[in-house]
Amino acid sequence: MRHDFRSDTVTVPTSAMRAAIASAPVGDDVFGDDPSVNELQERGAALLGKEAALFVPSGTMANQVAIRTHTEPGDEIIAEATSHIFLYEGGGFAALSGVSLRQVAGAGGILDPVDVQAAVRPAGGLSHYPVSKLICVENTANRAGGTIYPPPTLHALRAVADAEGLRMHLDGARLMNAAVGLGVSVDALCAPFDSISLCLSKGLGAPVGSLLVGSRTFIDRAHRFRKMFGGGMRQAGVLAAAGVHALDHHVERLAEDHTRARRLAEEMAVLPGIRVNLETVQTNMAYVDFQGTGRAAAWWVGVLAEAGVFAAATDVTTVRFVTHLQVGDDAVDAAVKAVEAAL
Repeated sequence: MRHDFRSDTVTVPTSAMRAAIASAPVGDDVFGDDPSVNELQERGAALLGKEAALFVPSGTMANQVAIRTHTEPGDEIIAEATSHIFLYEGGGFAALSGVSLRQVAGAGGILDPVDVQAAVRPAGGLSHYPVSKLICVENTANRAGGTIYPPPTLHALRAVADAEGLRMHLDGARLMNAAVGLGVSVDALCAPFDSISLCLSKGLGAPVGSLLVGSRTFIDRAHRFRKMFGGGMRQAGVLAAAGVHALDHHVERLAEDHTRARRLAEEMAVLPGIRVNLETVQTNMAYVDFQGTGRAAAWWVGVLAEAGVFAAATDVTTVRFVTHLQVGDDAVDAAVKAVEAAL
């Protein structure tokens, strides 16, 4: 039996989702006449409390299209130092939009509004500085362990943006995890933002795709950059139908993923030589530090794989376990037993 904790991107469509894909009405989305894509975009915009949405192939493209739509070459964006936009999008902000990125170290992946205010470039400055244009927030914060932004912090960041004339973009790759984890409506978490990317192919279980959401004017401009970046798809309704199914059936069940990640973290944390910061286990991730065992993370990844449990090393001593649609209680049991046996 294979138990795959490497990421929530490894999910495969359920039989019900495959049926929705098979029966999806389609058209040419570049012409705007794919009914399934249009339904997904309308549903996504309404759910997040914005005017319009744009379906794109990936979360990275959604973020990069958003950056290009908000900025001009020579501008600067502000993001947390371990954010996905900075670490894992191939330097796209520089290559595709011609902007620089100012890193701000967060606490548990969460930006402090005071630090963000200090990072904004002052006006004038003898033309030495780039122009600060955009604050990027990642919720949940992946590299911090899947931590959730407190809503008051989001509103405080909005106040900074308003005071400085900046826009705000939300990398909502796991936005639904944040909403379910807090027990709040997702549109409440989106209210402070000018644009949001929502990934459908992680915990929500769709095979492909993300939504970029914002005002009608913003999305009209974003269409051009989606095309420029190669994201204009044709009969994309077969993918969009999976996204609609995911929004209908796979949101509330994210709480099950959170419960399993918490149980795995708690059971790992009591084993000798293993450390887990339980404060960061707020959603569907558990970062397990094996330093005290005297073995590197890569060694543990290999031992786990031999037992049919697959996880990913994030540094020399730490292994990340991610729960998702196809990780059940038996998988958590298998992971804990495999570590106990190796110890």
